[in-house]
Amino acid sequence: MMVKFIVKRLIASIPVVIGSLTIVFLIIHWLPGDPAQMIAGDDAAPDRVAFLREQFGLNEPLWRQYVSYLWDSARGDFGNSFANSQPVLDRLIAQLPATLSLTALSTAMAVVIGVVLGVLSAVYKNRFFDYIVRVISLLGVSMPKFWLGILLILIFSVHFQLLPAIGNGSFKQLIMPAFALGVTGAGMLARMVRNSVLEVIGEPFVVTLRAKGLTDRIILYQHVLRNALLPAITVLGLLVGEMLSGAVVTETVFSRQGLGKMVVDAINQKDIPVIQAAILITALFTVLCNLLVDISYSYVDPRVRKS
Repeated sequence: MMVKFIVKRLIASIPVVIGSLTIVFLIIHWLPGDPAQMIAGDDAAPDRVAFLREQFGLNEPLWRQYVSYLWDSARGDFGNSFANSQPVLDRLIAQLPATLSLTALSTAMAVVIGVVLGVLSAVYKNRFFDYIVRVISLLGVSMPKFWLGILLILIFSVHFQLLPAIGNGSFKQLIMPAFALGVTGAGMLARMVRNSVLEVIGEPFVVTLRAKGLTDRIILYQHVLRNALLPAITVLGLLVGEMLSGAVVTETVFSRQGLGKMVVDAINQKDIPVIQAAILITALFTVLCNLLVDISYSYVDPRVRKS
């Protein structure tokens, strides 16, 4: 049954991926600027520009470029970069691990901080700690990632000189970008977990468990929290996609190599194959994360598993 469910979800995700690729394809080709002219230079001869346009297939009708793009992407052929003629797949393989490590750590931070603060805020409802957590979660949701990244650099790199401000290579260089990227998710999860815990605590089965003599701690961790985390699991699937897209800003602020930085450079150069391949990878990872969320539902909620 689980295999059948996974296959159905994967089939249903195909239109989502194709729709994302179609929108990106149209936007890129509607943007002003000729990639062949940008690569050749403003002073290049018209013959040189025409040669590059023919070489990259930009002189073909838009519908033919679109069909060719979808067919090549389905076969895993992303072509060569317009900027340096390197295979796009090789660049993706080289840059993707840095972005995935950043996304994984930021998601882990968001889950740990958000769930802990949300549970404690619900336990200490309408007390001083609850008000502090609610203010912190609101700030976390409201603060732009680039502003928080700059603030972290000023405090921990410039003033205290505790963490390196830029670059890849070490775990220390990953802490501040991951925190800047995960704060928004932590704020969202804290608010959602708090509301979910308070809602479940008011259910009749909690009153029954108390009447049986179970302590509040056992009720909270063994019964309430398991039911309260279901909405948070749903949001987690969306957060992973947001982390991947937010890496564009974060990697730029902290001068990190990765998928996001590669996309920014490709947009500046209008390197169409690189942009399209990066969007495809992001869409596939988002679909995969949402599929894992759906599967985890069956293990957390017995009602879903029976259905």
